Amino acid sequence: MQAQAGVQIEASRISKMLRPTIPPIAQNFLRNQQMVIASTIDADGNVWASLLTGEPGFLAVPDEQIVEIHATPAPGDPLAENIHEGATIGLIAVEFATRRRIRINGSMEMGQGSIIVHTDQVFSNCHKYIHAEHEPFKQRIAQAKRAGLLTEGQRRWIESADTFFIASYHVDGGADASHRGGPSGFVRVEDETRLLFPDYSGNRMFQTLGNLSVNPRAGLLFLDFERGGTLQLTGKARIHWDEKHRAAFAGAERVIEYNIDEVVEIGE
Repeated sequence: MQAQAGVQIEASRISKMLRPTIPPIAQNFLRNQQMVIASTIDADGNVWASLLTGEPGFLAVPDEQIVEIHATPAPGDPLAENIHEGATIGLIAVEFATRRRIRINGSMEMGQGSIIVHTDQVFSNCHKYIHAEHEPFKQRIAQAKRAGLLTEGQRRWIESADTFFIASYHVDGGADASHRGGPSGFVRVEDETRLLFPDYSGNRMFQTLGNLSVNPRAGLLFLDFERGGTLQLTGKARIHWDEKHRAAFAGAERVIEYNIDEVVEIGE
């Protein structure tokens, strides 16, 4: 992906930010967070992006290569079935007010009422496309609804979003979770099973797109900041580089076509 985009030299410099340990400033950042997004894989190989929340301190960092998540998935979230000893997991914590974020990829084990993540890769991202006006997300759990198609309400939800999270997986690199942002409406719903969204200029690492170029399975997570609901999609992504697709989205360097296999909505 870096070669195709012509950014290998730039990416090689940025890649030095990747490390297996959590630096002290990132440890403090994690301890103050109230939400984290997890990327996991289900028994059929589907990739899911899931939300975990708690009061500050629910993310504990007992040492520089361990994160303990003291939270349980919402009822109906596929994450509950994907948590098991040795499984791969990707995390991203975003603080909208300060536009800071950190990503952690590694493996998990089960603790006493917690998920313990052993880190393999830790890195921060640029602050582009993070909307600072979002308040801390407060999840309101009532029921989970599963389907194979988007409803009209879900289509409007996606089309009004300015933020979502994307989970991907590579057999060698493991699971990864990332953030995507843009102007409201930057994700287009083509029909009840297909989305299009732009890929803007980022940190040039291409973690997500590199994974998708090898394994198209991906999970998307949309948050309803007003009502506290979550919308999870799992499906397959295809990367378009051609001018025809890019011309439809101002500023896009590529366009992602996403075909939905399953939908999970959790909320009131």
